[in-house]
Amino acid sequence: MTNDQSPKYDLEERTAKFGENIIRFCNKISRNPITIPLITQLVKCGTSIGANYCEADDAESKDDFRHKIGIVKKECRESKHFIRMIVNAIPNLKQEAIPLWQEAKELNLIFNKIYQKVK
Repeated sequence: MTNDQSPKYDLEERTAKFGENIIRFCNKISRNPITIPLITQLVKCGTSIGANYCEADDAESKDDFRHKIGIVKKECRESKHFIRMIVNAIPNLKQEAIPLWQEAKELNLIFNKIYQKVK
């Protein structure tokens, strides 16, 4: 927290925590022919949000930044999709999945706004 006690919004940290939470969530899912590909896809997109945000943060130009933020927002939407599919495959995970889905939604909204502002 800063001196004025307002929270600091660190997207690098927030996206890293999201990826960590996705990994923890996926480690709890029983493996079967339906869940294995869903787990793989969710881990890939959920952890790539942070990695692609770091790449965007180090972009070489405004166009490069916008392109990489576009990838970040796509990965957020994909994460929402695969969280939904996992809940469909294993309904008893719904309550644990809701905060992950909500965070993916919020991150998507944040990165959509950033993407729109960079033209």
